[in-house]
Amino acid sequence: METYIKTLIVDDELYSRDELKHLLQEYPFIQVIGEAETGEAAIMKTIQLQPDLVFLDVEMPKLNGMQTAKALMELKKTPLIVFATAYPEFAAEAFRYNAVDYLLKPYDEDQLKETMKRIEERLAPQTAESGKAAAKLAVEADGEIFYLEPSEILYIFRDEKLTRIIAKTGSYETKTPLKELEFRLSSYSFFRIHKSYLVNLEYVTRLTPWFNGAYQLEVAGQKELLSVSRNYVKALRARLEI
Repeated sequence: METYIKTLIVDDELYSRDELKHLLQEYPFIQVIGEAETGEAAIMKTIQLQPDLVFLDVEMPKLNGMQTAKALMELKKTPLIVFATAYPEFAAEAFRYNAVDYLLKPYDEDQLKETMKRIEERLAPQTAESGKAAAKLAVEADGEIFYLEPSEILYIFRDEKLTRIIAKTGSYETKTPLKELEFRLSSYSFFRIHKSYLVNLEYVTRLTPWFNGAYQLEVAGQKELLSVSRNYVKALRARLEI
């Protein structure tokens, strides 16, 4: 399976969005999955689309880029951020939000190339290893290392101090935090449905209203129903439904 970095472009100017999309076509590991022209829309689309990377304009009406970045950092899955602006004076503030880079408009192709190298190193190191076997998820448990096909994993959940992985091949326990596994599986069809649960959307068969806006989710071949927090329901349905 090829690895793509799911990317959201946020800019209130259509021309700037189109220009950046055109430049990003030079990088096959980048997949532009959406655009937003306001900070508010950027937050909603980040929740809905779960991008790995956000190119974020600084000067936008109402919610500016810095305020938007602050909100994005409070989400369960925080994307990498590259700020883009015509104003160099915001650079110092930008790096308070752990920005990968700070691009100045008009875009310089050499500077963008350096930015993309940093991004690739952090999010898609395997893209430079073409021809090798598809990567597997390495899970250390009980002194052994198990190699799991991501496509075989049904769901993952945190149980006190352990993380439990439910796969077609069996159940595995590991001390690896759920958030780390979520990051490592970000290129696959996994979605957080609860602060303690990560599910493979390929195996979701039914979603049933429960109470107080929450839902219960059924996974193929599993008797246990998983709880979907009401905060995740809208984004989950957006990912599941055509």
